[in-house]
Amino acid sequence: MADSRLKDALSRGDFVITAEICPPRGTDTTGFTEKARLLKDRIVAANVTDNQRAVMRLSSLASSLLLLKEGVEPVFQMTCRDRNRLAIQSDVMGAWVLGVKNILLLTGDHVSFGDHRDARAVYDLDSVQLVETVEGLNRGVNLKRRELRGGTDFYIGAVVSPEAEPFEPEWIKFEKKTRAGARFFQTQAIFDMERFKRFFHDAQKLDVKVLAGILLLKSAKMAHYLNLNVPGIRVPATIMEELEASSDELQTGIEIAARQVRELRGFCHGVHIMAIGKEEKVVDIIELS
Repeated sequence: MADSRLKDALSRGDFVITAEICPPRGTDTTGFTEKARLLKDRIVAANVTDNQRAVMRLSSLASSLLLLKEGVEPVFQMTCRDRNRLAIQSDVMGAWVLGVKNILLLTGDHVSFGDHRDARAVYDLDSVQLVETVEGLNRGVNLKRRELRGGTDFYIGAVVSPEAEPFEPEWIKFEKKTRAGARFFQTQAIFDMERFKRFFHDAQKLDVKVLAGILLLKSAKMAHYLNLNVPGIRVPATIMEELEASSDELQTGIEIAARQVRELRGFCHGVHIMAIGKEEKVVDIIELS
């Protein structure tokens, strides 16, 4: 099986653009595939979220297969929240035999944030152990160190939050994920470019690829909500004022995102664009950038 296009592009030193396509909250995949077709020739790969914000949606695995059928390379997301170690290993191997080559491993939002708050969170493994698990499958062994009849060869990704406060615990976990086998990172949304440059400079010492998270701010109200409710994200006052003064806040948000992408082209490995519910606007962001 050939290497992932994402891995190849990052290895060549291309400025890589990935984006998220959120699975539907049901079995009607029309909108999902339309967005995939729209982005197909504009991005290197598309992340398929795994019950993002703990809201029940079509599975990341099924959605990844839909992307493959559309000729879009998926980044299969796997969280610690919903599965024990048996189910995790089984689903990861299932993704591999179906043709998925990239995997992004993360803790996952707690069920208390979502639409099934009476659900029981699992968290059998933490995010570092999850990376170790997939790295083991890549080497052909399971968590019990038992040899498999055929392993995987995923391009393993993880997440990091460069604007987390305090930052030291986040950096420690970042280093642990790197040692565990993560080869590329997609970051939480960034807004403080100077701070991100310092993080990126330090991250290069660990020989990993970093895609900076670009979040489309659809309104000033959304920016206020993020500052109040989402750890690791801080929309600065200057951007808040820019949105508040705009007669078309969504268009201003697109312009802000494009401006960030332009600046990052000068030094970063690439960007990961998150347009939550407005994936068609990723095209505008890319074109403006």
